[in-house]
Amino acid sequence: MQIWRELAAVPDGFGPSVVTIGNFDGVHRGHASVLTRMCADARAVDAQAVAVTFTPHPQQVHRPDTAPPVITGDDDRLELLERTGLDAVLMLTYTLEFARQTPDEFVRRYLVDGLRARTVVVGRDVRFGWNNSGDLSTMVELGATYGFDVEVIEDVTPAESADPGSAEDRVADPLRRRWSSTWVRELLDAGDVVQAARVLGRPHRIRGTVVHGDARGRDLGFPTANLGPDATGLVPADGVYAGWLRRASGVEEVLPAAISIGTNPTFDGSERRVEAYVLDRTDLDLYDQVVVLELVERLRPTLRFDSIDDLIIRMNDDVARTREILDAG
Repeated sequence: MQIWRELAAVPDGFGPSVVTIGNFDGVHRGHASVLTRMCADARAVDAQAVAVTFTPHPQQVHRPDTAPPVITGDDDRLELLERTGLDAVLMLTYTLEFARQTPDEFVRRYLVDGLRARTVVVGRDVRFGWNNSGDLSTMVELGATYGFDVEVIEDVTPAESADPGSAEDRVADPLRRRWSSTWVRELLDAGDVVQAARVLGRPHRIRGTVVHGDARGRDLGFPTANLGPDATGLVPADGVYAGWLRRASGVEEVLPAAISIGTNPTFDGSERRVEAYVLDRTDLDLYDQVVVLELVERLRPTLRFDSIDDLIIRMNDDVARTREILDAG
C-alpha cells in the first residue's frame, strides 16, 4: 500500500481511482467491511482504491479541550488500513487553514485533480469543506460537475457486516447497534477489552517507546516495560490485563504479558502509567524500543494493598491467570 502524506507525493497520472474519505479511528469492523467491499469494486473496474484521511483528528483541531481521545495512533491506523486491501492512503495534515477550503476547492484539488476519482464513496452524513458546509447533496452536485459518481454507504451493523464474527458477536448488542468508534471508546472506558475486540475485529492496541521507570517491578521480581508519554492508542480503564507484547519492528516474536494500567496506589503513585511484565522473562532489554501491547482481557481493577507481601501474592495470581487466558504454557 502506498502512503502519501501530502498531495504533492501522489504520482503524476495516478488513477483512475475509487476514493473514500474518513477518519477511520480504530479501523473497526464497520470500516473494514466498507473498505474491503470498496477495494473489490475498484478492482472490478480496473481502478485504484484510495482512502483520504486526516491527522490529527479534525475534532482535536476544532475543539481540543473536549475532543474524544483517538482510539488508534497513526502508525497502527495505517497498518490496519493496509489489511483491508487499499492500494493507497492519502493522510493529510489537518489544520485550521486546511479547514477553510470550500467544498468545491477540496473536491477539485484532492479528489479530481490529485486522485482522478472515478467514484467517491461516502456515508449519508458526510460533511466536508469550510464550516462543514458540504454534504451529500453537495458531493452529488460536484460529481455531476467534475465527472465522478457518488456511491452512498449505509451504516453497517454486526448482522450486515461482511465480517460479522461469531454468533456471539452478532447478538452482542440486542439493538443491533452499528459498528462505531464511539462504541469502542465506551467499551474501553469501561475496561471491557473483550467486547471492544469484537467491535474492532482484533484486540485493542497501545503503542509506545519503553522508558525507564521506578524499577519497583524488578525489585519485586516482575520487571516491567514502561511505556513513555509518546504512547498512542486509547488507554482503557485502570486495571490489570492479560495481553501480548511485540516489538514494533524487526522481531516477529509475540510475548505473553500481564499489563498494568494505573497509578500504583500501593506506592502512593500519582502518575498514570502503562507497564507490561512479559511472563517468565527477566532477560529482556526493551529500553528505547517501540513496542505494541494488545489487550485481551481485564483481570481486575487497580487495587491498593496493605503490604508488599499482599501485592506480590496478587501479582503471582495475576500472572497465573494471564498464563491461563493466553494459553501460554
